[in-house]
Amino acid sequence: MNASSSNRDACFVDRADAARQLAKVLGHYRGLQPLVLAIPRGGLPIGRIVANALDGELDVVLVRKLCSPINSEVAIGAIDEQGRVQLNALAGVLDAENRHIRAEAARQLAVIRKRRAACTPGRQTVDAHGRLMIVVDDGLATGATMRAALEAVRQQHPARLVAAVPVAAPGSLDDLAGLADEVTCLHAPAHFRAIRAFYQDFGPVDDREVLELLSAPTVAVKSPVNP
Repeated sequence: MNASSSNRDACFVDRADAARQLAKVLGHYRGLQPLVLAIPRGGLPIGRIVANALDGELDVVLVRKLCSPINSEVAIGAIDEQGRVQLNALAGVLDAENRHIRAEAARQLAVIRKRRAACTPGRQTVDAHGRLMIVVDDGLATGATMRAALEAVRQQHPARLVAAVPVAAPGSLDDLAGLADEVTCLHAPAHFRAIRAFYQDFGPVDDREVLELLSAPTVAVKSPVNP
């Protein structure tokens, strides 16, 4: 169910609006050929617009949250494409058993591999070594997925690693401080509820749209990002 268009707390019309605002703040990276890594699926519309605005390249970074054995909407950690698991404090609070964590990690890793085959069929992942990397998503709640993404990208030794999101819970931003060289967030409300609450339109991004966004060539914007 989409966030209501009458939501007075919404900061953004939709992901495209959020991406354009985010691109303006990241405008100092234009011309440096950044590699923009989007976290699917919601991060793809953000990443495509940011990559175009910065004359950059777009790819995906594939990580999946590990769900609580009590509530599948609650993340107790995340896993990256190489199978590295990051657990958060909730794993201990909820007393998540090792058996559940192993099973959940295996299930989510299978999803990652399937998604890689679907998102970039026949294409190798882009080498991040020595490049400016900007990891984007449409928002952060617990931040578990973004943390796993940054850990995975850092292993590739980028020249500079940036995390950029339109909206986030303040606590999740604090947890990124030691993982990224720069953290950019447009809105971090003290009373954070859910990401969708800050969008008038927060519709799902389907596989067809993911493929279209990834296969579209970078189209540089004609006017400067920062007027």
